[in-house]
Amino acid sequence: MKSNFTLLLILLSFTGLAQTLKPDSIKKLEEVTVKGYYNRQTLLRSVSAVNVVDSSLIKNQSSSSLVSMLNTVPGVRMEERSPGSYRLSLRGSLLRSPFGIRNIKIYIDDFPLTDAGGNTYLNALDVSAVGMMEIYKGPEASIFGANTGGAILINPPAISRNEIDISATGGSYGLFHQTASITQQYKKYSFSFSEGYQRSDGYRQNSAMDRKYFQTLQQWNYSNAGSLKAFAFYSDLKYETPGGLTAAQLDLNPKLARPATSTLPGAISQQAAIYNKTIFGGIANFYQISQRLKHVIALFTSYTDFKNPFITNYEQRYESTFGLRTFLEYAQTKEDFKFNAQIGLESSATKSQIKNFDNNGGQATKMQASDRLKASQDFAYLRLNFDIRNKFLIELASSLNFYRYNYESYFPVVISSKQRKFDAQFMPKAALSYLITSDFSARASISKGYSPPTIAEVRSSDNNINNDLQAELGWNYELGLRYKTKNKRFYAAGNLFTYRLKDAIVRRLNQNDTEYFINAGGTKQQGIELETILWIIRNNSSFLTGLQWRSNYTFSHFRFENFVNGTINFSGNKLTGVPESILVNSLEFNFPKAFYLFVQHNYTSSIPLNDNNTVFAKRYHLVESKFGIRNLSINKIHIDLFAGVNNLLNVKYSLGNDLNAANGRYFNPSPGINFYTGLSIQL
Repeated sequence: MKSNFTLLLILLSFTGLAQTLKPDSIKKLEEVTVKGYYNRQTLLRSVSAVNVVDSSLIKNQSSSSLVSMLNTVPGVRMEERSPGSYRLSLRGSLLRSPFGIRNIKIYIDDFPLTDAGGNTYLNALDVSAVGMMEIYKGPEASIFGANTGGAILINPPAISRNEIDISATGGSYGLFHQTASITQQYKKYSFSFSEGYQRSDGYRQNSAMDRKYFQTLQQWNYSNAGSLKAFAFYSDLKYETPGGLTAAQLDLNPKLARPATSTLPGAISQQAAIYNKTIFGGIANFYQISQRLKHVIALFTSYTDFKNPFITNYEQRYESTFGLRTFLEYAQTKEDFKFNAQIGLESSATKSQIKNFDNNGGQATKMQASDRLKASQDFAYLRLNFDIRNKFLIELASSLNFYRYNYESYFPVVISSKQRKFDAQFMPKAALSYLITSDFSARASISKGYSPPTIAEVRSSDNNINNDLQAELGWNYELGLRYKTKNKRFYAAGNLFTYRLKDAIVRRLNQNDTEYFINAGGTKQQGIELETILWIIRNNSSFLTGLQWRSNYTFSHFRFENFVNGTINFSGNKLTGVPESILVNSLEFNFPKAFYLFVQHNYTSSIPLNDNNTVFAKRYHLVESKFGIRNLSINKIHIDLFAGVNNLLNVKYSLGNDLNAANGRYFNPSPGINFYTGLSIQL
């Protein structure tokens, strides 16, 4: 770990550069705050490893995908094997996630988007649904329930004024993305309605995508003490899945979909795709009982109609979720001491009806299996927060987690209803931060993570119910530093952590590409994350009015421990799917008349693609750029015009490899150089 500490020292050495910048009358950086579901706190003083993705980051990225935006955050890796096919990890591996998102808890506007079965349909959301995100890295099971990777809180765009927004983007490979929204504010009532439509033909054969999206947010401040909020969205998503290629097929033609073999048909003939129709809704009441006491209760529900014609079968899933989250908050403030506490619970249940059929050219035919499962996830939590003299912040929190699932089979063998119940798990967290000076803070934390197997892992595509899977458990130990200059032109942060995970869940494939999951002993994950932001020029009157530099670095020394599968010992091998180093640098140039140029470079080191570490994806350099003009005013209409280019160097790379793939089909090649252009109008 000596190299890790050296990198932290390099981070601190940047402060010397920042202090040589002379104060001027420039517009200062906004003071970034995080909410974490509770009271707001400045990012500088937060006890957690948290990053904020706000409008300043979102505006410079492509509006058709969350991938590039999230990959600017150290410790975060997002992949998209084909348009709409998201995978996401926080400080970890994608071994559990052939598609979808697991072992991360995601909330949207105070409501859990992650269902009781442990799955999250993040790709159901249109990018326009995201106003900002708070990303909590490392286990946050103490207040957000079962997770070993972390938590993400998504806030929809704020209702700040009366306006109408319309946007349209077009680009390479048939990309078209259109959005429209209206927001209105009255004395005690405000609302927003938005819709989005996106389509793409995709770079590869059988990789087209189509999504229709509608969302609404309503809020009524019915008294000085209380407010009622309602949130809902509907998503109709289809994306084709081209499948993985071997190295030889990749060299022959990277645009190919998975071809047929002597024993199995190909992706095109089977019309391999995902069809996902999801409706989600929630209602929350906030009430300030007294000056010191507040109560919040939220009810949420969702329904998903999911279909997946695949190479070997045709899966149909119908899922419904219902739950509630509630807490009572107490806050007390004295001259040199602040205290707040929350006690609450979250309870949810997800029913899944899963059927598998033979797939005959995209048509479900003979039944293979039929099962019903119900997952129930409940936890109660307590969080205490002590703020001493606005310098010393202490957080003590814990949750008691309960998880169980019921299952019954109807075909091919009838199995009456049975239950598997996991032992209750106590998930503590202790964390603190200290202001060494008014602009420099240090923090430390210890937390325990817990993630039981998801329904998609218990009942995977091999059509068997696997009752042998154990829950992942792990302890995370962490140190962090944050610094900003007094004029707020420079910000730097660093995290150093070590995480020991037991019974890590990993994916395996049979020869016919049906999947199953096993517990892989443990992992030892040591890492460092660095982040810097510097306004080199801000609000200058010359040709270049502003210049901002951002740099993020992630170092991941992740290894298997005590992992033996059959006669093979993987202990000491690099964790599959995790690049050791990722470096992201960007420059934003601001010119007179609101013209701007944004350039971003992403270096990702080689990635092990199997547990034996015999196959690696090559390292790559990815360059993106965006140019445009903001707030071009014509009468009372504000227009933004922009154009962008992705993969400027035309690099051959794969953003979403199939890990431990059968028969060497590891690679899902990404497009070469491609372009987009668009405009948005505000009324």
